[in-house]
Amino acid sequence: MKVALAGAGAFGNKHLDSMAQIGNIEVVSLVGRELSKTQEIADKYKIPHVTTQLSDSLAIQEVDAVILCTPTQMHAEQAIACLKAGKHVQVEIPMADSLAGAKEIARLQKETGKVAMVGHTRRFNPSHQYLHNKIVAGQTHIQQMDVQTYFYRRTNMNALGQPRSWTDHLLWHHAAHTIDLFAYQTQGSIISANAMQGPIHPTLGIAMDMSIQLKSSTGALCTLSLSFNNNGPFGTIFRYICDENTYIASYDDLFDGKNNQIDVSKVDVSMNGIELQDREFFAAIREGREPNSSVARVMPCYEVMHQLEQQLKNTP
Repeated sequence: MKVALAGAGAFGNKHLDSMAQIGNIEVVSLVGRELSKTQEIADKYKIPHVTTQLSDSLAIQEVDAVILCTPTQMHAEQAIACLKAGKHVQVEIPMADSLAGAKEIARLQKETGKVAMVGHTRRFNPSHQYLHNKIVAGQTHIQQMDVQTYFYRRTNMNALGQPRSWTDHLLWHHAAHTIDLFAYQTQGSIISANAMQGPIHPTLGIAMDMSIQLKSSTGALCTLSLSFNNNGPFGTIFRYICDENTYIASYDDLFDGKNNQIDVSKVDVSMNGIELQDREFFAAIREGREPNSSVARVMPCYEVMHQLEQQLKNTP
């Protein structure tokens, strides 16, 4: 399978590393904002075609699929362009920064029949997979999820500490992980959602702190705290308070309530959530099926984010 990747930044590199571990995948085109830097990455991964325009990659007939790791504000437009060009597409989270954009992607996916998947990585992390398997088997039930998503981003830098041309967003990116995961893990729908945000940053133009409350149709609760003002430790910690135990998940690692690490190495074929996400994308294409975290399956998350966005706009 021949692939084009757009977005040669920190997350794009993670996907390139992941695809190197998957057989029968060839990245044939790389899209980046700065040609010289993109060429350096292409040389490292032996990618033959380099461009600054996604349209150049879409014009390559042999390209079967595209992975989009570009700025959030470009996701919907680029995913739509990929589908119109007859390419399967995986777009990193979020697939759009508006409900209207997400719905248009979903409409085109149905029209074209192509695989359209969103990078909701928490569905694939072995830690969360371990708990999902227990939940589906009826071995445990979630009473509450307490989630902390903390970074220090008072200047616009990426995960590699490099300046960025775009601004991240607590609701339309970081909260999306938890909102989708909460519904996925409880096996219910979100019936109530509430949000509050702190002051808007004078130059970044976004809220730097946010608090979100959710309730599932199962009765489970979720409390999510997000901040770009937190000076360490960084990342996201999920505390699952279940009826039979408490679990703490941090990306691909899992601990019980007494801080004993749980072995999740046998949950899937890899311990890398991004690699497992990519494996699902390519498997769905080859098998002609809907992938986990398809556009349709994650759409309820975008409906909740839209609801929260409207609530925040109408709250002083």
